[in-house]
Amino acid sequence: MLPFDPDELDGDDFGEKRATLAMHHEPAIEHVREVCTDAGFGIPVEFSPSEMLNEKVDAGRDPYYVLGACNPAVADRALDATEGRIGSLFPCNMVIQQVEPGTQVVHHISIMKIARLIGLPVDEAEMDAIIEDTGEMVEAVFNRLEE
Repeated sequence: MLPFDPDELDGDDFGEKRATLAMHHEPAIEHVREVCTDAGFGIPVEFSPSEMLNEKVDAGRDPYYVLGACNPAVADRALDATEGRIGSLFPCNMVIQQVEPGTQVVHHISIMKIARLIGLPVDEAEMDAIIEDTGEMVEAVFNRLEE
């Protein structure tokens, strides 16, 4: 049982962000990678669930790509603020999903806010600061994506 009613949450509670890009899938991946890097994120992990699922189980999925974004300084602080438990949620994913050819949706939820919802922080003040810092970085990404 969850410690909250999921029906009472809205996207702000878990840091949900969306942007629609009018471009093809591969250029969208490159664009999101560049915007994330400019905002202070590195991309240590990336993969295509759609390619894997189409290959392994003939899923017939449209292009879907995950960029695992990370800011090492913030990640280090978050590990301390949660006694290492937030590592189970790393990295901060930026999903690029083709909704139709030439149209991609970029989606992100805040692992920092999710960590707060499920009770991981042991240092609430530091977690507040981390959520503010990562929120500003993600906001910069989505502001630029929406230009």
